[in-house]
Amino acid sequence: MSKILIIDDEEDLVTLLKDSLENRGHTVFTAYNGLGGIEKSEEQPEIIVLDIMMPDMDGYEVCRNIRDRVQCPIIFLSAKQSEMDKIKGFALGGDDYIIKPFSIKELMARIDAHLRREKRAIFLNEAGKRVLLNFKNLTIDLKAREVHINNIAVILTKKEFNIIQLLSLHPGQIFSKEQIYEKIWGYDAEGDSSTVTEHVKKIRAKFSEIDSGTQYISTAWGIGYRWEKIK
Repeated sequence: MSKILIIDDEEDLVTLLKDSLENRGHTVFTAYNGLGGIEKSEEQPEIIVLDIMMPDMDGYEVCRNIRDRVQCPIIFLSAKQSEMDKIKGFALGGDDYIIKPFSIKELMARIDAHLRREKRAIFLNEAGKRVLLNFKNLTIDLKAREVHINNIAVILTKKEFNIIQLLSLHPGQIFSKEQIYEKIWGYDAEGDSSTVTEHVKKIRAKFSEIDSGTQYISTAWGIGYRWEKIK
């Protein structure tokens, strides 16, 4: 089945979730604090259930630390109910947000849903690294640095492909314009995040010329952009 990491300082809850997931055939790793969670994330789980309110390092900080190294969905658990708390979680790379107390059945259903989405067609090379990513009519060849829609090649600049690669390797994750600019252009580059807006606009236009009915890159208003999880 799947490898799942639970990070929460409530030991009774962790035990309950671990037993429930193992009964479904999953392999479960556990951590009771942020530092332990960061260490266990090196196991490359297929989904992470992450509590926000922990004493030494909160879930937001854990997510910020691991998001660039871990591609799997992250489900936040929290007693915090405000809209801003949820937006912060999504902006940092969370994929879902469940408010405590919650139904175990609902959490299991959401975990199952995220795992199903992650099983989209992904081809691997001999080293086990992703080579082709498929999203509905669009295919990304990471090795050849090519994008095809309906088997038609999309002509892209180096920076445009780099943006597509960054977003598509983390579908559903919101990246701010500043994050994209720093990752693609570098910290010392001359310019600002408005450059990202222009590049995304050009990418969308090129996609639309071939497939005008599908939105692959969506805007998270006031935050940045995300690659849509579509099959």
